[in-house]
Amino acid sequence: MSKDFLFGIRAVIEAIRSDKEIDKILIKKGLQGELIAELLEEVKALQIPVQYVPVERINRVTRKNHQGVVAFISPVSFHNPEDVIPMLYEDGKTPLIMVLDKVSDVRNFGAITRSAECAGVDAIIIPEKGAAQINADAVKTSAGALHHIKVCRTNNLNKTLRFLKDSGIQLVAATEKATDNYYNTDMVVPTAIIMGSEESGISSDILRITDKMVKIPIYGNIESLNVSAAASVLIYEAVRQRNI
Repeated sequence: MSKDFLFGIRAVIEAIRSDKEIDKILIKKGLQGELIAELLEEVKALQIPVQYVPVERINRVTRKNHQGVVAFISPVSFHNPEDVIPMLYEDGKTPLIMVLDKVSDVRNFGAITRSAECAGVDAIIIPEKGAAQINADAVKTSAGALHHIKVCRTNNLNKTLRFLKDSGIQLVAATEKATDNYYNTDMVVPTAIIMGSEESGISSDILRITDKMVKIPIYGNIESLNVSAAASVLIYEAVRQRNI
């Protein structure tokens, strides 16, 4: 069995009850029965992400007797942003948060996490759906940084961002739609830097609630930086400002 996943309805139930950190669970569409109902009760109580998929999708993970259920194990613990932010203020910190809107590439996610941890970012917030899977490859790409930084996972990123705003944290979105350059924005104040996917950028509903939109000026022929490189630029601009 891979160290990244386990399979079988009872095995997954017992893993949840033994406090294994579950990244997500795949369940075969149409699966029914008392045992699957028991599993779904556990899943609902802990708000574990679930995807209902064709059996072929599960067979691509394992051909063994999976009973229509596969759970991916996370190598890190997830935190609740509504617990993390008050703790930062109580500790006398000026929060610096990284928010990733559907950054799905594991290598980019790992690289961003590495830069964030090196720069002293307090937490990374990701959505349940559309985010990179936090597996052994992500940990390796992060050079182990994932073991040292708080990762917060939310089932409603828009709602979580509104919570950040209500907590006195400005939302700074990195987007090519911006007219202002990143170094003109004050990030000495409590700040959440939002990065979007390389394919579609930050979703429009999130852009609508941000406080500031910023861009990194491009002077060459390539239109944009890799998202992990762009994240590093913005993170260290915040560090530079806070250490002047």
